[in-house]
Amino acid sequence: MRPFALRALLLAPLLCGTAGATDLRVYPAFSEVREAVIVPGKRLELPLAEGIWPGLLPGSLELRGLGLTQLVQDRGPGWLQRFEGQTVKLRENGQSQPVILVRVSDLTVRDTAGDYRQVRLDQLAFPTLPPEEPTTGPRRLVFEVAQPGPGVFSYLTRSVTWSPRFILSAAGSNANLEALADIRNTATVPYTSRTTELFSGEVDLARGPAGFGSAPTPVVTVISGTANTDTAATPTPTLSPAASLGGLYRYVLDRPLTLPAGGTVTLPFLKTRLTTFERFAVLNTYFSPQSSRGALNRTYRLTADQPLPGGVLTVREEGRVVGQTTLVETEKGENVEFTLGRDPEVRYRRVVKVLETTGPGSGKYQVTYTFENSKDRPLRVEVTERVYGRVALRLNGVEKTGEALMEVRVDVPARGSITRSFTVEIEN
Repeated sequence: MRPFALRALLLAPLLCGTAGATDLRVYPAFSEVREAVIVPGKRLELPLAEGIWPGLLPGSLELRGLGLTQLVQDRGPGWLQRFEGQTVKLRENGQSQPVILVRVSDLTVRDTAGDYRQVRLDQLAFPTLPPEEPTTGPRRLVFEVAQPGPGVFSYLTRSVTWSPRFILSAAGSNANLEALADIRNTATVPYTSRTTELFSGEVDLARGPAGFGSAPTPVVTVISGTANTDTAATPTPTLSPAASLGGLYRYVLDRPLTLPAGGTVTLPFLKTRLTTFERFAVLNTYFSPQSSRGALNRTYRLTADQPLPGGVLTVREEGRVVGQTTLVETEKGENVEFTLGRDPEVRYRRVVKVLETTGPGSGKYQVTYTFENSKDRPLRVEVTERVYGRVALRLNGVEKTGEALMEVRVDVPARGSITRSFTVEIEN
């Protein structure tokens, strides 16, 4: 990180309403903004744009490397202060007259007759364009340090966050997993970083005071691999996995990043290859002596060749959206299984026949499943019945204790059906 002169390159962009960040470390719920500075003496006065403060985490302001002795937060003089004691124009009753701005705090003026009175701000006209808040001075930080030299100014903000999302595109037996990173900036100032890192995982922060600014609706700026004619010459930024840090996954952007005020930048990352992909139908239920019928659930199972951070997963079949789910953080090669609702094309009929009754709540039963698949392709069906026995329990003649699972795994042919049976014995 290359430090630079404070006055020329740091203060100017901050005063203009731009947060000039050298380093941006983005977490799911906050970010760390880091700026290299050079302090020529033992005092550093640093104004921050007003739009930074609503998301600033209290107690997160730091100036490292110079031996901090004191930090004072206050406000500098407002823009209007420069006109105190000078002549400005007062417009009232359709006329304009010169007046002297005697006191800015309550807008007291003295007119040409020598009289003093208070006026409204919208009655005054100035020779230069006023800012949006002409009476309010910029908030500023005043650092006292032990020695001059290069240091690092940093703070934490809730205004910049990120979240991963995934798109699973399936066609026939093939599937592709695409990973995208949405980096959001809810502040009213843009952020520009020379280096950007994204972290996924659980990072707890101490609870701060309520009232951190409400987030405006973000304007979405998408940077993807397909460029239009205006941006074809600009290389697409890429996010690459880096070494993990303290149990967190880390991804590094290969070039500078600009986050527009109130906007979102979306970048592709994680060029992931699926090592396994399966579609199947699932039924999870409990044993009952009553017969039943219904539809099974559409379920997917996959494994990836690298760790996956948690995020929203959109599933597309033949290019059409068929559902969404939320992935939890998974390790490399870990099975990911999820269900997207009922599948009316895969149905079951469950028939229970009482073979023997030995008392209340006990007996021997035959359970027969018939699975019907109306799809154009074969489909695997997985059924799990949980059976509870008070004293003794047998499934297909095998004695079980405690909770017993009866599992049926079968491939149902395209536009066909298949039948499977098992017996359950419960004794009191």
